[in-house]
Amino acid sequence: MKNLFITATDTDAGKTFVACALTKVLINAGKKVAVYKPISAGCQLEDGQLVNEDAQLLSQFANSGQSIQEINPIAFLEPIAPHIAAEKANRKISMDEVIQGYNQVTATSADIAITEGAGGWRLPLTLNKKSNIFLSDFAKASQQDVILVVNMKLGCLNHALLTYEMIKADGLNCLGWIANNASNEPMNNLTENIDSLTQLLPVPQIAQLRYFNEEHLSLSEKINLAANQINISPLLTTPA
Repeated sequence: MKNLFITATDTDAGKTFVACALTKVLINAGKKVAVYKPISAGCQLEDGQLVNEDAQLLSQFANSGQSIQEINPIAFLEPIAPHIAAEKANRKISMDEVIQGYNQVTATSADIAITEGAGGWRLPLTLNKKSNIFLSDFAKASQQDVILVVNMKLGCLNHALLTYEMIKADGLNCLGWIANNASNEPMNNLTENIDSLTQLLPVPQIAQLRYFNEEHLSLSEKINLAANQINISPLLTTPA
């Protein structure tokens, strides 16, 4: 099974949109894809269960028959940092819990498992005086290959390079990066910034996604259009 971890330069960079588009293009290529969003903060209460909108969207595109709870086992009501949400709920987020959910995903018959991270690379899960646990520790423990989503806005060069350097420092393989225009306000000098990122990041750019502002298109239709713009070849190549 190929295991892919989607991270980003910051929050609201379009990780869910990218994860769904990537799932779509891989399924179009004949793959069976399972998805995992270990932690979410910002949910609705439905029939006594917390349901995250992003997890629901992921479930619409995956084809491994997973439930929402299997896709997103750790969920909090408020849209705030997960470690703060956990403190307010008087609970702790343990690495064992995150890995247990991941093991359920990888136990399926899927060809590829796509994990959508939360926030940026160093998202805190637990902070205390003895030790700090980050979501990147889970990516390290599970040895997933990483795809970096770059939110194309002012400051993205610094954010992208620092994130890439931390991924490599953690001993993980970054397979490629995606330039994502997550805002309806286009970035000034977009082409020049993408050229700069191409020079700074020594991994392939696998997509450049525009902001889909067509009001007549549904979100699913926009994701389908984005899927057509992703080059999955670098993701499926087996290292020599």
